[in-house]
Amino acid sequence: MRRKDARTARQRSHARVRGKVSGIAERPRLCVFRSLNHIYAQVIDDELGHTMAAASTLDPGARSELDGKSKVAAAALVGGLVARRAVERGITTVVFDRGGYKYHGRVKALADAAREAGLEF
Repeated sequence: MRRKDARTARQRSHARVRGKVSGIAERPRLCVFRSLNHIYAQVIDDELGHTMAAASTLDPGARSELDGKSKVAAAALVGGLVARRAVERGITTVVFDRGGYKYHGRVKALADAAREAGLEF
């Protein structure tokens, strides 16, 4: 019996979600990618294939605020940052794409911070 690789399982889960979730200009997709040390968020219009707003823990603006913070706190910072950038471009409602990750920890912190910063989903 073969053991499933965790990354492959996540990618399969994400493919199932992406079959149902799609972003349009009026309601783009807030996509999350979580690596071991960083977290990335993008607001994407899937019809045009354009990224409308993005933020990550590698952004120069976020790097200075991350010193000594936990990964969950960093995810919350990224969520607020991507939401502010989206609201500046006139985007208020999005559909949340958790990327195949469970909705807890860093993913939940990012989503909650984005909601607090003005995004609806």
